[in-house]
Formats: sequence, C-alpha cells, structure tokens
Amino acid sequence: MKLVILDRDGVINQDSANYIKNENEWIPIPGSLESIAQLTQNNFKVIIVTNQSGIGRGLYSMENLNQIHRKMHRLLADMGGRIDSIFICPHTDEDECECRKPKPGMLLEIEKVYGTSLQKVYGVGDSLRDLQAFDAIKMQPILVKTGNGQQVLKQKNYPKKTRVFKNLKDATQHIIKSS
Repeated sequence: MKLVILDRDGVINQDSANYIKNENEWIPIPGSLESIAQLTQNNFKVIIVTNQSGIGRGLYSMENLNQIHRKMHRLLADMGGRIDSIFICPHTDEDECECRKPKPGMLLEIEKVYGTSLQKVYGVGDSLRDLQAFDAIKMQPILVKTGNGQQVLKQKNYPKKTRVFKNLKDATQHIIKSS
C-alpha cells in the first residue's frame, strides 16, 4: 500500500493567522489539488492530518470544518483525485492531548486504522510541528516552502532527514519518482 500523509493548511490551501473558519476562506494553493489528483492516479492513498484548534477555541464548528472538507473533496473529484481519510485534532495546546502535532497521536491512529507502519512514508508539512510528528515515528518528512515553510526553513531546527521542496507540486513529483 502506497501512502502519503499531508498537512492541510499551508500545504493544500492558503493558511491564515485568523484560521480557516468556513468554506469561503478555504482557497487551494495553485497546483495543490492537481498534485493530489496525480498522487491518486498513481495509486497512492492520500491522508490528511490537521490540527484544528479553532474548534477547541470556539472559532468555528465541526459542521464548518465538514463544509470545508466537502468543498475540498468536490474540487478534487472534479480533477480525478481524492482524499482517502482526514484525521483532525480539535484540541488546543492547553488540552495537552496526544493527537495534536507535534505529538504523533493522529499518525499512530492511521497505523491502527490502515494496519500498516508509517515508517519511511512521506509526510508533507509546512510547520515544524508537522515535521516533528513525522520524524517521531520515523516517517520521511518533507517541508514545503508554502504556508509557514519559509519561516521554518530560516530557523534550520527541523529534523535532519527533512527534504525541502518549493510546494506540494514539486514534492509530489519527488514522491512519485521515488515510489
């Protein structure tokens, strides 16, 4: 089974310091949906892991999040792509849960659900917490320069085995060639 794990905000869609609270605020990064379609067409299961603390903060509801994800699914289906699963953490840092990245709880749940190890599976993120979660269970972290990626790149404190690409499109090309 070929898997790819993607963060959502800053990787697939434009991020916002004010959170993505509804489907109108959810704007795909150019080329990202086409890249997911390409992964799908190359027999990858595409799974999203996303911190959504805006729910825990009361900024938007689970129904708002579901509407955002329906929009994403619809746009992807129009391109021949799909997301196989979405794992979310609705908690804030103060909740100290095990699922909020940089902790690997959502990734461990994926291993249970799919009955496979994520070791050496590519994980694509734009923040240090994404890369730390991927590295914690020996995945292959990829940092994209979209979203928060430029800031992370400047700090140079990400896991050593992290590969860096301009965007999801370039990362996808590498992932497909490497499979």
